Amino acid sequence: MSIENQSKAPSFFDALIPLLSLIFMLAASVSYFADNSSYGPNQIALLFAMGIAIVIGLKNGYSWASIEKAIVRGISISLGAVLILLTVGALIGTWLLSGTVPTMIYFGLQIIDPSWFYAAACLVCGIVAMSIGSSWTTAATIGVAFIGIANGFEMSSAITAGAVISGAYFGDKLSPLSETTNLAPAVAGSELFAHIRYMLWTTIPSISIALTLFLIIGFNHSAAGEVNAATIETLSNTLLSTYNISVLNLIPLVILLGLAYKKVPAFPAVAVGAIIGAIWAAIFQQDLILTMVEDGVSQSTANITVIWTAFFDGVVVETGNSEIDELLSRGGMSSMLNTIWLVICALSFGAVLEHLGMLRKFVESILAAAKSTGSLIASTVATCIGTNLITADQYMAIVMPGRMYKEEYERRGLHPTVLSRTLEDSGTITSPLIPWNTCGAFMFGALALTSYEYIFYCFFNLINPIMAIIYGYVGFKIKKITDEN
Repeated sequence: MSIENQSKAPSFFDALIPLLSLIFMLAASVSYFADNSSYGPNQIALLFAMGIAIVIGLKNGYSWASIEKAIVRGISISLGAVLILLTVGALIGTWLLSGTVPTMIYFGLQIIDPSWFYAAACLVCGIVAMSIGSSWTTAATIGVAFIGIANGFEMSSAITAGAVISGAYFGDKLSPLSETTNLAPAVAGSELFAHIRYMLWTTIPSISIALTLFLIIGFNHSAAGEVNAATIETLSNTLLSTYNISVLNLIPLVILLGLAYKKVPAFPAVAVGAIIGAIWAAIFQQDLILTMVEDGVSQSTANITVIWTAFFDGVVVETGNSEIDELLSRGGMSSMLNTIWLVICALSFGAVLEHLGMLRKFVESILAAAKSTGSLIASTVATCIGTNLITADQYMAIVMPGRMYKEEYERRGLHPTVLSRTLEDSGTITSPLIPWNTCGAFMFGALALTSYEYIFYCFFNLINPIMAIIYGYVGFKIKKITDEN
């Protein structure tokens, strides 16, 4: 008999130790390093917590070889996200150089009123995400522009990020083109469009409340007279003097959204968008490119070096205004390396806990206490959020709880759409709120804000899971298998 076959299941206390250790170390990380906690301290906390879990696994008879294989498998899950992160970094770099993002910022400053700015950011991102089925693409393109517009209006970048993420995940959640929207009914055993129709009951009230809150915040901001017309004019004039602003600069955005609508996978679609941005920079931003090289460098050399650098290291724009320079100087694949480091550490930790049976131990304990339909749905929500916390992947947060709870939902006579809706109301929605989750890490890389800054402004993402639990306890729109004709 091999050593692996002699391994024993962890006790609840065994499973709890690594999780409590992680919570303690992450709290210490934020306390000591504040906004810089995602630039290394969180990664170390995850690795130490993983080490504690490994020691417990070895104590329980697991071999290092099997644990190492589990870590490698866990990291492999992230490789698709890693490729997308790198291409998004390149996209931001070339789109800043080409004038695509600055043009969106410029026109946004001209047509959007500060009083309904936050609500507009949420609604526009929701419409775009619903059209293309991708919260990531929406945040990395439209979302980046809204962050720039917020700076022009002297409005909160954190609230803007909350509005962008709320809208992006609202649209993604209801889009038949979205991967998670297809994954949840596949795992639960429901039908795609029945699943989407059933989600409307929790999703529409949640986004309505969120939009109302964004409107209230926006009107209060406007009433307080915080919008500085001189700042808007300065930013607009700086954009005009730095870039060749034109509607033609928006063509890369139109092409990327068209590719996403045609269901071209994210990695090649974003890569094409980045390449088109580079071509647009060479066509429309020759004057800007020449300012980024030393005097005497030929036009062809300047194009090659500056555009090439935009792909791997972003752009550095010097306008003489430090705040505007900080806004426009970003991007490049290198800007995503810290985010990728965070994702790899988080997925390694989650893979170890899953391999050692610690996640299943939590679920078994939860199911034992879930007696009513309301408590079962609340348990599913808690498990999805916990899986997002531990495995750092929204797909895992849908698949694992879906598999674990499917039989229990059937046993209690609940329709599969109840489970699929709950999986999305919690697994999909809460993923960007966790800094080390792939979605939270992506938003950090794209919007340049940590989830610690925007979490309390992601109203839709916070309200939707609560709405699902309330429906469960009051019995509203909880479909039974016998209800199916």
